[in-house]
Amino acid sequence: MTITPHSAGDAAPLDTVGAAAGRLIDAARTAVPCAPVRDLLGETDIDLAYAVQQHLTEHKLASGARIVGRKIGLTSPAVQQQLGVNRPDFGVLFDDMDVSDLDEVPSDRLLQPKAEAEIAFVLSADLDDDDLDLGKVRDAVDYAVAALEIVDSRVAGWDIKITDTVADNASSGLYVLGSHRVSLADFEPIDTTMRMYIDDELVSEGTGAACLGDPLNALLWLARTAREFGQPLTAGQVVLSGALGPMVSAPPGVTVRAEISTLGSVTAPFSTSPSSAQEN
Repeated sequence: MTITPHSAGDAAPLDTVGAAAGRLIDAARTAVPCAPVRDLLGETDIDLAYAVQQHLTEHKLASGARIVGRKIGLTSPAVQQQLGVNRPDFGVLFDDMDVSDLDEVPSDRLLQPKAEAEIAFVLSADLDDDDLDLGKVRDAVDYAVAALEIVDSRVAGWDIKITDTVADNASSGLYVLGSHRVSLADFEPIDTTMRMYIDDELVSEGTGAACLGDPLNALLWLARTAREFGQPLTAGQVVLSGALGPMVSAPPGVTVRAEISTLGSVTAPFSTSPSSAQEN
């Protein structure tokens, strides 16, 4: 992905990007949440925040990680209002974020985890046309599965504004995919209903319409935005399309389960080993 929101000759923003990225990298490395980065970026410069996210992406790629997809955030009008924006955001999914095949979600890799239930789309075709519409997006979806996104924040106390979360890879953590694959020929994402449980206690409910009106609207927004930013969505990538209901804290030792109509259930037991940040 190539993002150049500020002039290459403008040294101050480049210094700012490096300082903000360094703060977030140190928080991840030490497992100690940091202060918000909006003191460096301001609260409204979303392009600058995406430049920080790109810096973090390049850092991950240099360490050997692979990009396997994207996640969409801020798909709820209530959350958008809370952060003072009127559009979603996105983050990058790396191969080491997929913990679907593990017996437990590794709590020691997380700082301040919260869980949210989503629909994940897996693509069978590239979305690189300059006139993308819902029809083309639908045709590019191979199948959908139920998913749990474990969101996390390197910013202490989740004290975030829009520039904080965008810079911090849209507050990404880990994710778990369900095993039941369903074609869009067999269900409509907007019609889904979701219930999420922690240790068998119902903690969140929602519908497909809670995700930007329709999870396919979220996918279309992302496809257009990713293309504009220089790296279109491609075949084989996973897209976490956004929460179907409120996110809930997921401390070590709990078991999170989501049931999404047609797509079935997805379960994530969290290990009992917390990070040092969670112990404090």
